[in-house]
Formats: sequence, C-alpha cells, structure tokens
Amino acid sequence: MAMLSVVFAVLAAVSNALGTVLQRRAALIVPQSDGFRLQLMWDLLRTPVWAFGILGVIMAAIFQGLALVTGPLAVVQPIFVLELPFALLISGLVFRKRMPGRGWLSVGGIVVGLGTALAAAAPSGGELQPPMALWVLALASCGGAIVLLAGAALKRPIGPARAAFLGTAAAIGYALTAALMKSATDTLDHRGVTAFFLSWETYAFAAVGVCALFLLENAMQAGPLVASQPALTLGDALISLSLGVTLYAESVRTGWWLVPEVFGTGLVLLGAVGLSRLETQNQSEEPEPETQPEPVGLDAAPSAEDASSPTAAPGRTANQQN
Repeated sequence: MAMLSVVFAVLAAVSNALGTVLQRRAALIVPQSDGFRLQLMWDLLRTPVWAFGILGVIMAAIFQGLALVTGPLAVVQPIFVLELPFALLISGLVFRKRMPGRGWLSVGGIVVGLGTALAAAAPSGGELQPPMALWVLALASCGGAIVLLAGAALKRPIGPARAAFLGTAAAIGYALTAALMKSATDTLDHRGVTAFFLSWETYAFAAVGVCALFLLENAMQAGPLVASQPALTLGDALISLSLGVTLYAESVRTGWWLVPEVFGTGLVLLGAVGLSRLETQNQSEEPEPETQPEPVGLDAAPSAEDASSPTAAPGRTANQQN
C-alpha cells in the first residue's frame, strides 16, 4: 500500500506540473493588478488554456486522493516537491527549451534530497480520523497564518517579497487541503458516498482548495518564480509533515536521523532555488517584446516571446521581473 501511494503521488505531481505550465501560460494573457483582484478568476475562466490547466489540476486531485487513502500524509505531500522539476521539464518539451547542465544538477538535487529525507524520516502509522479538537487547532493555526501572510503581501509592492508571502500562504492552504482531503477520502472508502457528501471535511477541503488556488494565481503574478516557488515547494512539504504528525499521529524517526533529514531538505531547497533561478534567467535572456501603448486587454494576444515563457508574470517584461 505504501508503494502504491508513492506511485499515485508521483502521478499527481506530474498532472499538477502540467496544469501549472498551462496556468502560467494563461497568466500571460490576463491583466495584472497591484491588489487582490477577484476579476482575475473570471478572466482566467474565459481563457481556454487555463481550462486545460485546471483539468490537469483535477486529475492531480484524483491521484492525490488515491495516494492519501493508501498512505500517510507525511509521505504523500512531500513527494509533491517533484512538481517543480516536472513542470520545468514539461515546459522545455512544450516550448522547445533545452535544459542546461546546471538545471539537471538541480533536478538531481531535488530527487536525491527528497529520497534521502523520506528514507531517513520513514513516516508510518497514524490515525484514520483526527479528533475534532485537533481539527479546530489546525484550522485556526493555518487559517490565521494565511490571513497574516496575505495581509503582509498586500502591504508590499509587486516583487520578490510579495511573491514569497503569497507562495507561502498558498503552501499552507494546499497542505491543509490535503489533510482535509485525507479525512474525506477515508470517509468515502469506509462509509460510502452518502457519508462522504455529508462529511464537513468534504466541503472544507473544497473551500480551502479554492482559496489556495486563488493565492497561487496571485503569487504567479506578484513576482519572479525564484521567490514564490521555493516557498510553495518546501512550505507544502514541511507543513504537510507537521499536520501528519500532529493531526494524524503519524510517526517519523528522530535522533541522529535528523541529520540526513535536514541534509535532504537542504538539497531540495538548493535544487528548488536553482531551478527557479534558471527559469528566471531564461526569461531575462529573451528579447523584450514590442508592446502597444494601449493597455493590454483580454482580447490582446501575447507576443511570441511571452507565449514561449510559461512562468513570466503578465504585463511585465522579463527584466522587470528580475
């Protein structure tokens, strides 16, 4: 069952990576704003490529649910750090960009680091359903942190700091979504469809997931990938590990095992930063697109340079992003 959950988690990471590439492509088309913009979601809904990206996200959610029902939260969610290398590899295939040697080194760092950290931690065990008291604590803690981070982001102009705050807030939202989804899928597995739709966790993970998606879309527009992606990548993994231990009583090895765990986490961080910097550098090396003096609207098509960069923020040149 543990190996099956790993396979499902990897498939979820691949599907989410494909969805992310398409969502970033769609983000080039819609207008940018200095504040949170609810109109952003409506603009994206009217963009076909974004709809295909959401289809990838839906498939990722299905695979994630299968992974969570067959394995510990502390195993499944950290595997999602593979989304970043998968996203850049898929982007290279779709947009015909060659991955340089240092990019492959970063990919290797993420894979080796993830394997080292998970092997050392060896998450296992856990309860099927957490008590309500722990749910209240988790919801209050995660919800409060998301509000504080979003508020801090709004006080800062578009740039790396704002992107990092929003990326971290989205990571907390996705980790909490996974914790709620694990409870809901267990209800579906053991008590059937009726109990699943009567469970409060079902509607809670849907609501929190939508909020996390909203934060992620704004993080994509708020600043460079090198600022938001490492926060999203490591934040989701570490917070999910914490929720697995505190909510579901999953156990991880401590003592001297902390040394390889920290070492593996460090490799993941270095790999994530390296890949993010590589993508930002690729954007900065592209020629600056020609723009019209009129504001960009929904009917305006992206330039050829913009269309080839799935991670560039809309309405800004690559040099501005850096």
